[in-house]
Amino acid sequence: MIPPLDTQSLLQRLDQRSRDIFREIVEGYLTTGEPVGSRTLSKGGIALSPASIRNVMADLTELGLLESPHISAGRAPTHTGLRLFVDGFLEIGEPSRGDRMEIDDRLKSAGTDIEAVMGEASNILSGLTGGAGLVSSPTRDAVVRHAEFVPLGGREALCVIVTEDGDVENRIVEVPEGLPSTTLMEAGNYLSTRVRGRTLSEVANDIRDELRNRRAALDQAASSLVEQGLAQWGGDAPGRGRSLIVRGRANLLEDAQAAEDLDRVRQLFNELERQQSLLDILDTTREADGVRLFIGAENQLFPLSGSSVIVAPYMGGEKQVIGALGVIGPTRLNYARVIPMVDYTAKVVGQILSARRKKDTQG
Repeated sequence: MIPPLDTQSLLQRLDQRSRDIFREIVEGYLTTGEPVGSRTLSKGGIALSPASIRNVMADLTELGLLESPHISAGRAPTHTGLRLFVDGFLEIGEPSRGDRMEIDDRLKSAGTDIEAVMGEASNILSGLTGGAGLVSSPTRDAVVRHAEFVPLGGREALCVIVTEDGDVENRIVEVPEGLPSTTLMEAGNYLSTRVRGRTLSEVANDIRDELRNRRAALDQAASSLVEQGLAQWGGDAPGRGRSLIVRGRANLLEDAQAAEDLDRVRQLFNELERQQSLLDILDTTREADGVRLFIGAENQLFPLSGSSVIVAPYMGGEKQVIGALGVIGPTRLNYARVIPMVDYTAKVVGQILSARRKKDTQG
């Protein structure tokens, strides 16, 4: 992971003239996608000669905030420059009334079917931002009805979990050669008694604490088996089937103007096929408070050259993060519009899923 940018330190190195020119260059680039030259700035309101502006641009380039993508005299922001602009210059407000109404209406029309809501959220983000919309399906930590260990022969056994929804899921665990079936039964009975009517995440720490302090009436072999069973489920508790919905890949082609742009988009398409990397990025928001932004190679899990990823968590009931959604696109995304739009969409999705869960519980 690239270390976070020291925004304040960089800003302190820029006088007001440098800040004004830097802002104009970045805003011009985000609008047109083209490098901005000194003459354009001079004619556009910067009260300096083109030569004076070029001197400031050279200083900004030396600081690593600007670059000259082609032979032209114009400058464009580097990924570091974009990060400084977002963190130090950009004022993030609320989505426009029109954007809010469209998000509300389209998500409500999708009903309460989870897959339909997720698909529509991805379509909305893609359509409104001009990038590709990403949505991870919600995790679902299911209530357990029954647990047991089934011998497979040799040094393996199956930890079987049956949820209240009727789903049956299992994991293979290693056992000592010749472990008596009575030990498997004892461990299964213990685990089943502790988790019945609850979720594994609710009881896992209590069980581990009980085993660690030898308060459970189990011998060492059975205790080890229960520990293994919990470890095998780990963060992938029963009912947590993960899927990723991506919409709007074609949008990413619209920015491809040169051969290197096509290479970037081709790499981007390849990365979009690596669903686990995308899920990993979305999962980083689970511990975050609000929207997260990755520019270029800021996240090693998804080092997309020339691309930005904006993601936000959505919550189920009781303010519990259950998934994430976002947008991926060129670094010249309209951050002032896209960031609040991603945040608002995540909140509406969370409200819909919370209402559905509440209804299911009452029903």
